Amino acid sequence: MPFATPAERSPIPQAEAPRDCPLCPRLVAFRQECRAEYPDWWNGPVPAFGDRAAWLAIVGLAPGKHGANRTGRPFTGDYAGELLYATLLKLGLAEGEYRADPGDGFRLTGAIILNAVKCLPPANRPEPSEIKTCRNYFEAALVALPNVRVLVALGQIAHVAAARALGLPPASTKFGHGAEALAPDGRILLSSYHCSRYNQNTGRLDAAMFESVFERALALRCPR
Repeated sequence: MPFATPAERSPIPQAEAPRDCPLCPRLVAFRQECRAEYPDWWNGPVPAFGDRAAWLAIVGLAPGKHGANRTGRPFTGDYAGELLYATLLKLGLAEGEYRADPGDGFRLTGAIILNAVKCLPPANRPEPSEIKTCRNYFEAALVALPNVRVLVALGQIAHVAAARALGLPPASTKFGHGAEALAPDGRILLSSYHCSRYNQNTGRLDAAMFESVFERALALRCPR
């Protein structure tokens, strides 16, 4: 694949990390290992994907090794993306055909996907210092998205990162599937179990449960 920069791929280039972001030594070392092993993969900070006029921001944890770290597009090429993008299509938040390829022409409408951590962490587990460091990019993304009124956080780490960025104290903003919190500026944080293979295979999360969170987001955007 062509090695574009994250900013060149992003709808909000001003909020992206450079392709060789040096800020987290452990993640830099892992990135270099992946580049040596898989030189044709993206292997860099994964940019936001979606509509720069979005009213809904979906917050993921971090790139998956064989998903976004490979393809350069959030949730593209891994199991979690199948449910996420099928849900967005069903609810009118996406257009086209998702083919697990960043060149498939698939697009989001009214929604954008951000990650709490932009680089692939070992074992899919970023350290607290890495989440804190990447918060600068996450907060810059929210500034660049003035139309966002609702955020859906996928998993506890994304929930905590989003809560902090919205000025909500994590200690009193409990994570749970379907949890809802009102930020001081009026934006709303919804949370869902992550659409990971593990959560789906164990029955912790199914399609109906996942859809219910996004249906709630739609209801908050267009209250009756």
